[in-house]
Amino acid sequence: MQSWDVIVIGGGIIGLSLSRELRKQGASVLVVERGEPGREASYAAGGMLANCGDETPRVLQALATASAEMYPEFVHELEDESGEKVDLRSQGTLLFLQTRPSSKNIKGASEPAVPISDVEPGLNAAGRDVVYLKERSVCPRALSHAAWKAAKHRGVDFATGSAVLSVEVDDGKGAGVTTDKTSYRAAKVVNCAGAWAGQIGPHPFPTRPVKGQMVCFVQPKRETLRHVVRSPEIYLIPRSDGRLLAGATVEEAGFDKRTVPETIQHLRRAAIEMLPALEEARVLEDWAGLRPGTPDDLPILGETPTTGYYVATGHFRDGILLAPITAVVLARIMSGKNAEYDLKPFGAERFVTSGSRR
Repeated sequence: MQSWDVIVIGGGIIGLSLSRELRKQGASVLVVERGEPGREASYAAGGMLANCGDETPRVLQALATASAEMYPEFVHELEDESGEKVDLRSQGTLLFLQTRPSSKNIKGASEPAVPISDVEPGLNAAGRDVVYLKERSVCPRALSHAAWKAAKHRGVDFATGSAVLSVEVDDGKGAGVTTDKTSYRAAKVVNCAGAWAGQIGPHPFPTRPVKGQMVCFVQPKRETLRHVVRSPEIYLIPRSDGRLLAGATVEEAGFDKRTVPETIQHLRRAAIEMLPALEEARVLEDWAGLRPGTPDDLPILGETPTTGYYVATGHFRDGILLAPITAVVLARIMSGKNAEYDLKPFGAERFVTSGSRR
């Protein structure tokens, strides 16, 4: 039976980024994906690289900041290796505030250099307090496709359309995976299965799907909106090709990815309220995705109680943002190196112990 150094369970942006990083270190890698690479949470994400403001948990801030800083080089490498264009934008974010705190109290925030009406004349910003955040955004679909092609370019193997049922354990160590079709052998296994990670034995990670619905417009003009907009009511994310995303809900709905017409209409109305020019804009598509949540809304990163079995999941709303740093940190851990970050708050042991077996 053919074997690999590492099997990565899950071909979302986390699994793809990690598989590529492991190949850079010389490991042979097989990615086992239940569907198509990059077509679940990664495909549905908005792509705000939101490491500023007050949305990122304090304990996650160091990883988030480091990952955001890695993005230009990360995207450059993916584009070079894949031959694909990744839409990384650096225009920044306009954050609409619920209260009137000083921008000095918000990480990374500054007062806009000129009135908002000059920066984004189409926004309905009258009477609203707004600060500027120096953040980037990226198209997750283009990013995931480029990461998939870059991983293949580096020699990562893929087994798609195959759901992993369990991680095989020999003499107390991870030894491969069993799928609904066959088995694969490897010296190490890492679970990057997102919302589905907890369904794979031997450890019952408490991951759950958190549904997010979103709607996409075709802007009346390509730069009707240039900046990302975040407000309590809606966020708007422009793309360089003229698309504009509006979202997103946060729903506990199990593995139901159906959109709800009333919810999509609510998102549309909120987007139009913020950017009235969208009243006449064509809706290109709407969709729902399943973010991988955990009980404390923090990712699960590192080695499990089973030697040779690792996990990188539960990134919730930050999977796109945290992909570069997750890949680097997990690859270091799996090769026996120091992670260079404090990962104790994200350890698997907070949810599972050596006795937590299925």
